[in-house]
Amino acid sequence: METRYQRLSDVSELIRQREISPVDLVKSCVERIERLQPQLNAFIAVPVESALEAAKTAEHEIQQGGWKGPLHGVPIGIKDFYDTAGLGTTAAFEHFKNRVPKKDAVAVERLKRAGGIVIGKTNMHTLGMGTTGLESAFGPAKNPWNVDYIPGGSSSGSAAAVAAGLCYATVDTDAIGSCRLPAACCGVVGFKGSYGLIDMTGILEGEQPPDDTIRWLAHAGITTRSVLDTALMLDALADTRGEQTWREAVTGSRRLRIGIADNVSTSPDVKKPIDHALGIIGRLGHSVTTAAAPLTDFRKGIATIERDRETIGDRAFTNFDVLVLPTTPTTTLAVKEAVGNKLALSAELTMFANYYGLPAVSVPCGFDDRGLPVGLQVVGKPGDEGAVLQVAYQFEQAVGFSTHPPIA
Repeated sequence: METRYQRLSDVSELIRQREISPVDLVKSCVERIERLQPQLNAFIAVPVESALEAAKTAEHEIQQGGWKGPLHGVPIGIKDFYDTAGLGTTAAFEHFKNRVPKKDAVAVERLKRAGGIVIGKTNMHTLGMGTTGLESAFGPAKNPWNVDYIPGGSSSGSAAAVAAGLCYATVDTDAIGSCRLPAACCGVVGFKGSYGLIDMTGILEGEQPPDDTIRWLAHAGITTRSVLDTALMLDALADTRGEQTWREAVTGSRRLRIGIADNVSTSPDVKKPIDHALGIIGRLGHSVTTAAAPLTDFRKGIATIERDRETIGDRAFTNFDVLVLPTTPTTTLAVKEAVGNKLALSAELTMFANYYGLPAVSVPCGFDDRGLPVGLQVVGKPGDEGAVLQVAYQFEQAVGFSTHPPIA
């Protein structure tokens, strides 16, 4: 059975129905990783033996009627920021090449508890300090749509791996757009919740802590092939949201107020697919108006960040529930355009969500004239991930196209 481009939600059901074995699924992913790693360099480490052992355990549990939920037996990648017990965690930094933690990060622990199988550690921009994905102690990750273009960063390997069918989701980080930018470049879904939604304890545990700016801006992220898959990951990784699951929130029927950002500018090759996407947004059955995105200039620092987060809902979300805007102001850059500039891909349309601690998701919305994906971003007020995911899901269903890169 061909599973490489199926969604997490689809393979999960096949596993639950015992139509496919977690062992076969892991073997398929490992074979594909081994075949495409020379082209994409999406992974830093792939623990084949432990992944197969975990798959055998999952298979036995499911056969005995102990299915744990949608992640049980599904191969999932972990950005090499998150500590994994007994498996190197390096942040793609030369100095950490031999660093092997003894304890899992909280998010990894939760993933395993839900039955998810760690298929490997994904490549990333060194220490998460870039938007291109070109700088790594293990070599740059490549864009599966065209290796002459950047995959985005810093979660470069994650977006490449999910897009190329090497795993079904990844656990990531997002500090100025680090998950959403590569998702846009590689044609997948990149999500970050409100500040603190997913516990980030265990990222390079015991090393020099990040400065206050990074500590305030950093959010956990999730990369998947669909918005529903993102919700399934959230149900395992995030705290519960009352009686309703994240999966139920995604397919909700709230009538929302959508604001279309009118204070952003994009290149013509982004504007064309974005305008088409906005036309679809306008037909989803919600009220639509124009609005100003609360873009921010990080040069002002973070002295007032706590107060700004407390008041952002009243200041920016009085006339709309979610804001829609492009993920990037330009299309994906060629490698030759980005070399030597670690922030070459602009984060001006993503980083405000980090400053204000807002939930945000990037979903594929079309292609530029070179056939590379373009991302559309949905941003909500603090704590309203449900509205963000609902609109993103409805848009995804209305668009109805599948973004599989032309890679064997």
